[in-house]
Amino acid sequence: MKKLLCSFVLSLAVLLTASTAQAQKFGYVDSEFVMGKLPAYAAAQQELNTLSGNWQKDIENQKKDLDKLYRTYQAEEVLLTEAAKKKRQDEILKKEQDIKAYQNKIFGFEGQLFKKRQELTKPVQDQVFEAIERVAKKKQLAIVFDKAGDLTMLYTNPVHDYTEFVLEELGLASEEKNQPGTKGSIQTVETPATPTDGVDAEATDVPATTRPAPRTRQPAQPVKRKN
Repeated sequence: MKKLLCSFVLSLAVLLTASTAQAQKFGYVDSEFVMGKLPAYAAAQQELNTLSGNWQKDIENQKKDLDKLYRTYQAEEVLLTEAAKKKRQDEILKKEQDIKAYQNKIFGFEGQLFKKRQELTKPVQDQVFEAIERVAKKKQLAIVFDKAGDLTMLYTNPVHDYTEFVLEELGLASEEKNQPGTKGSIQTVETPATPTDGVDAEATDVPATTRPAPRTRQPAQPVKRKN
């Protein structure tokens, strides 16, 4: 979402430099708030939660098998020949490596969870981007900032808040203009716990790809609707 909006900001910035004879209009949009209002985004998040939970259960089952394998080896170690011990140890090591590889494949950087999130959320992001573009053209805005992005906005005047107009474009406008609505209990995908029984902690430390929890923001004051 941030990449799309950054491209949008850059394209509109050209308009700002092309016409300096008159004052340019600008505005900002809270894309995070808009996304939270879309049912399609909530459905995507729910599907991601389900997939993540199922994958995590699969990893937990593999960890149990590994633990059982290790405990069996410990119980029978004194009865095994050196060759048999080596074979068992290699089997345990391979199991550890398989768990690490599987976890990286699912939850690692650009793993299956990351790719699935892109697949499910991109259509919603495109929908929001197109709505922002339409609002910018209708309101003749030279540049649109994203309040939810990396750009730090120390102060924002609600007069320049065009979030409600984007919601109107998406058919989600509320009766109270410029008033945050209830986002609902949209769960985010939790970072899976790394295996602890029988698997080396360092070996299973993979980058988290989950979406961070939304920031807490103060509600904007209602203002007169812009023409």
